[in-house]
Amino acid sequence: MTEMVQSPVARFTLDADGAAKVAATASKPEQSPSRVVLVRPHQFTPNPETAADNSFQQRVLEALLPSAVQGAGQRTAQESARRVAATAYAEVTELGRRLEALGIGVDLFDDPSAETPDSVFPNNWFSTHPDGTVTLYPMYAENRRGERRTDILAHLQETYRVRRVVDYSSAERFGEYLEGTGSMVLDHCERLAYACRSRRLSPGLFSEFCRDFGYAPVLFDATDGAGVQVYHTNVMMSVGTELALISSDMIRDRSQREHVLGVLCDSGRTVVDLSMEQITRFAGNCLELTAHGQRYLVLSTTAERSLTGEQRESISEFCTLVAVDVSTVEAAGGSVRCMIAGNHLRRR
Repeated sequence: MTEMVQSPVARFTLDADGAAKVAATASKPEQSPSRVVLVRPHQFTPNPETAADNSFQQRVLEALLPSAVQGAGQRTAQESARRVAATAYAEVTELGRRLEALGIGVDLFDDPSAETPDSVFPNNWFSTHPDGTVTLYPMYAENRRGERRTDILAHLQETYRVRRVVDYSSAERFGEYLEGTGSMVLDHCERLAYACRSRRLSPGLFSEFCRDFGYAPVLFDATDGAGVQVYHTNVMMSVGTELALISSDMIRDRSQREHVLGVLCDSGRTVVDLSMEQITRFAGNCLELTAHGQRYLVLSTTAERSLTGEQRESISEFCTLVAVDVSTVEAAGGSVRCMIAGNHLRRR
């Protein structure tokens, strides 16, 4: 039976004997999942409720949809919106196809609704964990809260070994937010949780998550070139099995920057440092996946083209680069990593 834990501050769960315990695994878990969940939108459009603190979205949106931002006629705008939606649908379809061709398991869900414009980014509202936990998260934008789908949760419970569901989503009532593996970058092997402060991550709730799951928090401040707070940690860093990518220059405080880099190195990772310009091209928004003993670093073509030859060589020592064109989805302010909810659960 799956246990359901609902609390704005879910401090613990109960084992079969009713004793309080922190989630733990008997053996060291794998960092990179071999299965993923994707959501394919039928009516994709950049979300106006998230644009205020997402500078990535503002910049790409203006380039992609000039007619919309320059006040084109209604018919032209509608045709443009249909083309954008169709292209985004095709991009998610192709991402799923490419992953399956590598041997990665893909659970693909469709979203026909126009009420959830950011549903293509499911990693923000749920995460899965190697100990059989599914976690639900509180979302900052009100129109993102409808992305939490009971059918996806039911599918996970029916298909995989789900021991418990921990639900933090009620924290929204108290103005507390923690947008999953967008606001946190988790090192499952070393039990470390990296996070930058933002509107979408409440430090107190982040601390609760770390206590509940047995992660050591690594909290820091990061800003872009204009001094704007980075809205999600996973746009500026990625942690794989032996490799980490990060734009350390975005951590302005020297002591914080040295601490984060020190923790990454102490965890055994080889660090590839990215420039802030590369971050604007989503080079940090990538994810390591595993299939048949092979590791792949999946990223967008936008991101891949921004890498230097030296960076490619460093990455290739640990992973095979896999680039997928998601330039239309990137108009919503996220790229390949945001589109992928890693599935760490075991099949039934």
